[in-house]
Amino acid sequence: MLEKEDITVLFDANLIRAAEEVLEIYPEISSGLETSFGWDMGFSPTVMLTLDRGRYGIMANPLIVAFAEPANDLIVIDYLKMTQHPFNIRSTLKHELCHLLLHHHIKGSALPRWLDEGVSQWASDWIGNIIMDQKQSYLNRFAVRGKFLPLRSLKNSFPEEKVEMLLAYEQSKSFISYLIGRFGKDGILAVLNHMKNGENVNKAFLSALSIPLDDLEMEWRDWVRKRITWFTQLSNNLYEILFALMAIVCIYGFIRLMIKKRSMAEEERP
Repeated sequence: MLEKEDITVLFDANLIRAAEEVLEIYPEISSGLETSFGWDMGFSPTVMLTLDRGRYGIMANPLIVAFAEPANDLIVIDYLKMTQHPFNIRSTLKHELCHLLLHHHIKGSALPRWLDEGVSQWASDWIGNIIMDQKQSYLNRFAVRGKFLPLRSLKNSFPEEKVEMLLAYEQSKSFISYLIGRFGKDGILAVLNHMKNGENVNKAFLSALSIPLDDLEMEWRDWVRKRITWFTQLSNNLYEILFALMAIVCIYGFIRLMIKKRSMAEEERP
């Protein structure tokens, strides 16, 4: 264990350098979040760096790189997963610390899961805490068919099924990106401050942006669909398309070979 007055780091013995790095970068990250949100940190987090989360009896989805437990001001980072691109210790710590900060100031169950995750991705330079296939977009794939996960269904938790879970993360990121593009950073902060003052999410959006949340969700869906082009779809499904073409070529070659064999057999007949 390494400890300062405002943070505690628990770590496997061979992660001492990573633990020291967490202590070194924490003041800058926490100060940056306080500046971004205009909120004081107001708590002392415990960060656990581990190579084996099972050793601590902590269960998490195998795609999750790190997670936060706001009730205990705890952050758990799977160090091996965290070293995979595009993750690094700074962005991962910032992302999880943002979760703790949001829950510290927005009490109870008022903070929807999709808003919590989307804002935390934005605050950490759009880096999430889950391993996703960088070569495809589940959001684009589902949006083409007009299938989205309603935000109200993502209020308390994300789906456990892999594809829908990844879609939920991507939707959360996309929706916050849309809001920032339309209303700016101040718009999102206004919503969060209304929630900090006790308003539920629907009232907070109406108070801050003068548009009902349901209407914004519909507008965002239209925005997503309009951004999808044939080239985007081609890029997202390139491997599937190539696989299908190779299958067609193989079938064509097989048919040609069978025809050729049959012709040769007929020519050899007396």
